[in-house]
Amino acid sequence: MSKNSGSFKKMFESFFATGAILIAFLVAYYLYSSFMGDPVNFEGNNPKGTPLPGNYMGMLYKGGPIVPILMTCILTLFIFIIERAITLAKVKGKSSLDAFVADIQNLTSKDKVEEAIVACDNQKGSLANVVKAGLMRYRDLEKDMTLEKDQKITSMKQALEEASALELPMLSKNMVILSTLASISVLIGLIGTVLGMIRAFAALSQAGGSPDALQLATGISEALINTAFGITGSTLAIIFYNYFSSKIDGFTFRIDEAGFSLTQTFAARIRK
Repeated sequence: MSKNSGSFKKMFESFFATGAILIAFLVAYYLYSSFMGDPVNFEGNNPKGTPLPGNYMGMLYKGGPIVPILMTCILTLFIFIIERAITLAKVKGKSSLDAFVADIQNLTSKDKVEEAIVACDNQKGSLANVVKAGLMRYRDLEKDMTLEKDQKITSMKQALEEASALELPMLSKNMVILSTLASISVLIGLIGTVLGMIRAFAALSQAGGSPDALQLATGISEALINTAFGITGSTLAIIFYNYFSSKIDGFTFRIDEAGFSLTQTFAARIRK
């Protein structure tokens, strides 16, 4: 049962990113076509006409077909902000990392290895998993009389490194999506801006001397709306990417600090 549950979890994680983007696009397209493009938002109930004064839904609709793509980027961004927040909360564990590290250092200094392992089980999270792996190797090596001191320390470091290698990918998972959104949102917005300006200049170049006012207004609206959407999405992605990166760096530092402290304590006990 647990094996089936593990494989289902891996399958879910592998399709999560693709599924999230697809759902975001469907939601964005539905909002764009059904709400923003609702005839009641326009003069004469004509979506091809001018939006009613002060009607922002109609104005956004006039941003053109690039708008749902930009909305997809922003919705995808919110999905992965929530995903990262939940994941990093689980990684942290139940209580303060500072308090947990201090508790482990206190217990190991008193040679209370079993109590320290129980504390890891209660704390949960990536740091607790790494420390627990080190403590279990600590316990086994203390009983091993066949290895030299240097071999025991090396084995201890290896256990901590292996546990860290299993936990660290979870910290940075899906961060590449945030960094990608930070880059492409403004570029997609720029594409929409260029298309809008093309439409505006096409209206200005109409034969007969007088430009098509509706086409000119539509082109300018398309240009400005796509610019606003693109800059907004890119700005939010950069802010949250940097925020989560700083959190991940903090977790990584804590893991390294706890591993070093545990190794030092173990080396000191061997000398005794």
